[in-house]
Amino acid sequence: MKRSFFLFIFVATVSFLMPVYACTSAVISGKITPDGRPLLWKNRDTDFPQNCVRYFGNGRYPFIAIANSVEDNPTDVWIGTNSEGFSIMNTQSYNIMDVKPGEERGTANGRIMKRALEVCATVNDFCHFLDTIAKPSFIEANFGVIDAHGGVAMFEVGYYKYVMFDANNPKDAPCGYIARTNFSFSGKVNEGAGYVRFMQEDKVLMPASATGQITPEWIFSELSRSFTNPLLGIDLKNGDFNRPKASGWFVDQDFIARSSTASSVVIQGVKSGENPELTTMWTILGYPPTGVVMPAWVKNADKELPRLIVRDRQTKVAPLGDWSVRLAADVFAYKQGMGSNRYFNWEKLYNNSQTGYMQRLAPVEKEVFHKSIPVLDRWRKKGAIDGKEMQQLYNELDQYIEMRYKPIIDP
Repeated sequence: MKRSFFLFIFVATVSFLMPVYACTSAVISGKITPDGRPLLWKNRDTDFPQNCVRYFGNGRYPFIAIANSVEDNPTDVWIGTNSEGFSIMNTQSYNIMDVKPGEERGTANGRIMKRALEVCATVNDFCHFLDTIAKPSFIEANFGVIDAHGGVAMFEVGYYKYVMFDANNPKDAPCGYIARTNFSFSGKVNEGAGYVRFMQEDKVLMPASATGQITPEWIFSELSRSFTNPLLGIDLKNGDFNRPKASGWFVDQDFIARSSTASSVVIQGVKSGENPELTTMWTILGYPPTGVVMPAWVKNADKELPRLIVRDRQTKVAPLGDWSVRLAADVFAYKQGMGSNRYFNWEKLYNNSQTGYMQRLAPVEKEVFHKSIPVLDRWRKKGAIDGKEMQQLYNELDQYIEMRYKPIIDP
């Protein structure tokens, strides 16, 4: 009896400490966005906090994607877009497959996305890709995909088969979007992970889908940096958890923005008939509440990307991601015993004096959109990106963001 009790405690402890890659995502049809362009969003959770944007040019189609900064030659990517406007992301699923003891789930997920970006131009291409890859595929994931022809879909993929959900089909997506966390609708009921985050995501997206609110800027504000737990019925932003009403500390549990979130990306596609090169990868590196967005395009990415989101040769981290990670360390600063890293200083992020990191960086991000959107609109009217103007925009944003971060990082 005593042995059984200690075995239970051991298993419970190990389960608590095991890493769970808890991404949150959505694909959104252009039918419900204000400008008619589809959106692909992912908050990436991982034990690799330093992410960067990399260019890959060795396949049929060149592409840019999120990769781990620690890797010199990444074999896996986690969300990206290619020269044809084909874009893909994933969330790890935990209820499709019965894995063997010691077998890591979804070992091929990142590698499959890299290959798909190299060879796929459309959602149909991706279907064919999944049909023809070797089985067992060692995939266990929800893959969100958009293309330059209006295609928007979510694929729930296991080792041998997949189920496709079409965000343009009212039978699959009655509100024009498909949200996923870390379980699959075609998997085992009430198994997997991320149900509370899914509740919040769906709760926010449903009314917004009917009122034309869903834009990249809206997603970063309302989803990427969400601190609402619908099961507990709390929203940290309402002030009840700040001083003087409370201590300002809280537990990191089932919020969409999590200590393990290392990037947040919205890929904004194009309308059918528009130039695919106008597909925009709006990218936040690091912990989203302490990060700021930067736009990027595939065009000329072999020569030119924003300096702040590519890996520095010496430090081997992207500056913008590193600044966010450093500020996040100040938020999750309590280190006293096992499990203490789940406590975070909400007061540092958001407070009644408007001096929290998230509050100080919000106007910086607003200005990035303010500077970028008119330029993007001009390119849309012209039907192509102006390479010189793109380089000027990158330089201007690099300088502006760095100037605004310095007094926060080194007060």
